[in-house]
Amino acid sequence: MSGTLGGAGILITRPARQAAGLAQEVAALGGRPLIFPAIVILPPADTAALRDVQSNLSRYDIAVFVSANAVEYGVVDAARWPARLLTLAPGPGTAAALAAIGIGNVRIPATTMDSEGLLALPELETVAGKRVVVFRGETGRELLKSALEARDAEVTQVACYRRARPEGGAAGLIEAWREKRIDAVTITSSEGLDNLWAILDDEGRRHLATTPLLVPHPRIAEHARTLGLREPIVTPPADAGLLAALLEYFSDRRK
Repeated sequence: MSGTLGGAGILITRPARQAAGLAQEVAALGGRPLIFPAIVILPPADTAALRDVQSNLSRYDIAVFVSANAVEYGVVDAARWPARLLTLAPGPGTAAALAAIGIGNVRIPATTMDSEGLLALPELETVAGKRVVVFRGETGRELLKSALEARDAEVTQVACYRRARPEGGAAGLIEAWREKRIDAVTITSSEGLDNLWAILDDEGRRHLATTPLLVPHPRIAEHARTLGLREPIVTPPADAGLLAALLEYFSDRRK
């Protein structure tokens, strides 16, 4: 990866804790990061099921973490993590979050960084009789659970966090657009896009519709199109893919 972002303003809409690392990388490449979390991450309203899973990890054969948030809220004591428990993650960001707390040897997909990619892993091909626990948010896709159950696995989904729309308005964001301090917007989930859309007024939506939108998955891009946003740019996976796409976009603009 070469070149710089040439002072471009990059709006980062990830939850606050995940936004900081990307903001540092954007700044290191000569960009001007602006953090506006479109999703707030909170503990689940009821933690009984999560506490039960955390106390009985030895009953499971495979653990799947769907995101870095699932790692943060789902693991209480990594020192007690069973060495025999096969651990899977949908991408390098989640795997890095696990490694940071001492859980290594995490398998990640070689294809797409999503449920489909996880299901293509050899470790999930033959799971009849296996007990699988999926650490996730209170809501989300059901593909992983249904597909593993179709392969005769016993699947437990446990909510370890919940997502909420941030409170407050978007006055500062509108001001940044008026002052031409936002040259591109990064969105990492359809839910985050919906929250941002709901927070913005008509002026803000017009700004969003005319600003390059970078997303990590075709599913999010398709959702953006249903809102009438300009053609979104689907980036390669993980932060490295997003940063490479930003560099390519702004390099082309300077030609």
